[in-house]
Amino acid sequence: MRDEPTADAGQNVGSGSRDKLVQLMREMRVGMLTTFGPDGPRSVPMARQDVDPGAQLWFITARDTAHVRVLRAVPHVAVTFSSRDARVAATGRAFVIDDTDKVEQLWNSFAEAWLPGGPEDPNATLLRVDVEQAEYWDTPGSKVASLISFAKTKMTGATYDADHGNVEP
Repeated sequence: MRDEPTADAGQNVGSGSRDKLVQLMREMRVGMLTTFGPDGPRSVPMARQDVDPGAQLWFITARDTAHVRVLRAVPHVAVTFSSRDARVAATGRAFVIDDTDKVEQLWNSFAEAWLPGGPEDPNATLLRVDVEQAEYWDTPGSKVASLISFAKTKMTGATYDADHGNVEP
């Protein structure tokens, strides 16, 4: 991935944009994975297991799910994350990976909630999403700081103070 500037005001694009994106995604545990199958888009919540520095996302999932069936035919996905102070919207390609050592390495209580048979469950598999494009908005600080920024926007007509970046391959 390389950083790509956009025309939006208030963005923070440059060498730190990819690092910022990865940092934000590491802080957000659950995202919405959207697949694009023959019946149209479908979104499911997914507990993120890991984020590699190159913005690869790892999820443990059950291989007998509708989203895995769709991904085998149409690997293009969108993934969104949201927290109190930040948002991430990413698109990329998803791959179903059968790697029992990696499942074991990434296993945690989130995975166990869906696959009670543990990492040895034959239905457990991995999804790796290679992020191709992502955009983030971060409003770091307390709720008070966000309210002050919002009030400033209303009084001055300036845009809301958010760290915004667009990262593309």
